[in-house]
Amino acid sequence: MDFMSIDAIWAVLAIILIDLVLAGDNALVIGMAANRLPPHLRKKAIFWGTFGAIAIRFISVAIITYLMMLPGLRLVGGIALVWIGWKLAFQDDHEEVKSADTFWSAITTIVIADAVMGVDNALGIAAAANGNWGFIIMGLLISIPVVIFGSSMVTKILDRWPNAVFIGGFVLFAVSVQMVLKEILFVDMLAGVDPWILKLSPWMFAIAVTALQFKLSKKASKKAAVTI
Repeated sequence: MDFMSIDAIWAVLAIILIDLVLAGDNALVIGMAANRLPPHLRKKAIFWGTFGAIAIRFISVAIITYLMMLPGLRLVGGIALVWIGWKLAFQDDHEEVKSADTFWSAITTIVIADAVMGVDNALGIAAAANGNWGFIIMGLLISIPVVIFGSSMVTKILDRWPNAVFIGGFVLFAVSVQMVLKEILFVDMLAGVDPWILKLSPWMFAIAVTALQFKLSKKASKKAAVTI
């Protein structure tokens, strides 16, 4: 793939946005897990915990990239991305993560929590990269600073501009359709479809679902405000 093509630029932007939106939670987990450690151990726990988490994520992306070559898995992955993008606007609280008392327990907590929570991030990177290992490695390299420093940054952005979360959802919705359109099972079915329809359908779907998501989210917020 030409790294200066529109598809390449979109892949890069999609990976960055997915990292910013989805890796913020992982950064928060790391901070919470290392919170009880003394300052001199806290930085070490964050560094080595992040190192282990990134290694696990690399393995996860590799496995997901391989699985997407199997018939039906791109369809499943696309549906999963829609669900991940949808729930972004409707989750207010992070799952409780217990602080660890020792260096090794903190690292264990960080790696396990990130492995569980990082599946959505790994799936998003794999989908946006579309099997291009250059983009996959770049996506993982982007993840490192986002995970280490991103918690406060992402939190501040979303606190000041809460609607920014819908940008992440929009990207995930578009990527999900692009993934489904590359599904092996649909190759023959889509062979006669106008190329412009195939190019525009991810964006039309993303616009429609994001608009619905925005409307329902605002309605839920007003209902919650009235209840309080």
